[in-house]
Formats: sequence, structure tokens, C-alpha cells
Amino acid sequence: MAKGLFDLSGKVAVVTGGNSGLGLGFARGIARQGGDVVIWGRRADKNASAKKELEAFDVRVGTREVDVSSEAEVVAGFEAVMKEFGRVDCAIANAGLPPPMNGTLEQTSGEYHAFLAVSMHGTYYTLREGARHMVKRAEAGEPGGSLIFCGSLSLFRGLPGKIPYAASKCAGAAMIRRMAVEFGPYGIRANTIAPGYIKTGMTGENNPMIEQVDKYFAQRAPMKRVGYPADFEGIAAYLASDASSFHSGDTITIDGADMVNM
Repeated sequence: MAKGLFDLSGKVAVVTGGNSGLGLGFARGIARQGGDVVIWGRRADKNASAKKELEAFDVRVGTREVDVSSEAEVVAGFEAVMKEFGRVDCAIANAGLPPPMNGTLEQTSGEYHAFLAVSMHGTYYTLREGARHMVKRAEAGEPGGSLIFCGSLSLFRGLPGKIPYAASKCAGAAMIRRMAVEFGPYGIRANTIAPGYIKTGMTGENNPMIEQVDKYFAQRAPMKRVGYPADFEGIAAYLASDASSFHSGDTITIDGADMVNM
């Protein structure tokens, strides 16, 4: 079991969309530092694969098929975590849909609402219910906890045709700032991680144009490469650990300096 500045022994983190991509990167960083992890995802096979990988770090790993657009499923999911693990120290709202591929004028209202149901409302349900259990623990005499939202550079930049995506990301970051203020008295911090272009399944592993896309984003980033889920293990471990106990209300950009290269 890891010991050190980011030691997470005895802590339990819930990661939505944690069976692949960035979510699995977050979960891996926490498990590497000794934290127990609960993975929520809608595919049982991917949940099982993530569980097997994370258990190699000698931590407890739970999985559950949860559709975060369902408030009832999120509530039940946290109740199951409490029953099995006894506590929730970190909730990472990472689950979301890939950006729309067509233009704004071609997107239907149904598509718009379905997108927000997962990517915005699901974020709210996850952060709210995670906070609920952390507040109860604080009121029982043990303050602390970490709420984390996975945003994107769409918090700062215009993305043509990606209005539902950008709306959900901006809304999530606003929720985080409000929660940092509301739950700060309980020792609960809340922060947003804003990734740049990250090579994951969501960015199109089976897309024949992916090499050109990767090359484009690598060229525009000063570090001259794309990001990978492994680049987010450290920030997840830090924000889940007591080392970040006074770090709250922030948006942390991890993009190879892309944002400042204007």
C-alpha cells in the first residue's frame, strides 16, 4: 500500500464513466495511491475489464451499471457504495457523451435534451449525491471530501456545432464553484479538471481520420504531443488526497500549454 504525500489508504472514490478513457485514468491514479475505487459505467464487460486492471494495485474495486441521466439510479448507486464500502471520500463526475458531429442547425431538440440529460443533469446528480454523503459524515464528526468534475477547453473556447457539449461543460464548472462555497464549511472541496485534446476511445479510435486529427492537435500544443489518460492519474490522486485540503473552487487546465499558446 502506498504511503506518502498523496496516500489514499482508507479512502473511497466513485468515478462515473470510469471503465475507459479519462475516467479509467482518474481511477488508476487513485488506485495507485492505495485508494479504493467504485467504477460506474453502462457496459458490464468494460466494467469487468477495468475492475481486473485496478485490482492489480491491491485495492478494493467495485463496479455498477449506472445510467447517470437517471436520478434514481445515481441515488441507488451511492447507497450501494455506502453499504459495501461504508464511505465516500471522492466523487468524480466524468461520464458524458461525445460532442455532436453535425452542425447546430441540424441538431434536433430531442438530441439536445438527450445530451444534456447525461452530460449536464447526470453531473448534477452525481456531485449532489456525493456531497450528501460527505456532509453526513462531516456532521458525524469527520469532515472532508473531494468533488471533481471533468470539463474541457470548451469552458474557454468556441466550438462550432458543439453547443450541447459546451453548455454541459460550462454548467458543470459553475456547479463546482457553487459547491465549493456551499460545502466548504464541511471541509469538502470542489474542483474542475479541464483537459485539452486527449487520445481516448471517445476521440475516435476507429476513425480513419484520427491520425490527421492527432497530428493537428499535437502541432498546436507547445509540448508537441497529444494527451493520454495516463497524464491524469496524478491530478486525480492529488485532488482525492488530503494534500489538496485547501484547494477548492478551481479549474485546473491540463492541455500541454495549448490554452496559453494564443
